[in-house]
Amino acid sequence: MGSVTPTPASPPDSQRRRAALLNRLSRVEGQVRGIARMIEDERYCIDVLTQLQAVRAALARVESEMLNDHLHHCIEGAIVGGDADDQRRKAAELIELLRRAAK
Repeated sequence: MGSVTPTPASPPDSQRRRAALLNRLSRVEGQVRGIARMIEDERYCIDVLTQLQAVRAALARVESEMLNDHLHHCIEGAIVGGDADDQRRKAAELIELLRRAAK
């Protein structure tokens, strides 16, 4: 079985992913503004809490996509590049990120 060398994302792919993430974040921003208005208008607590959960879920999707991109581009690039120091640095960054998330 041969090894497959991953290729970096083409600029159009990268631009599409970035645009999609920015679009999602813009929607989250709108949701947060809507929640602020709900609180100002003294809306029912459960309605506000439901919207807060939706924002957290949307941010979790953005985070998941960013992590996926990091793994497929930065981490794979370090592995394929063969630079042991870069590989250790990328692994340490990822471990630290996961450690902070676990708190």
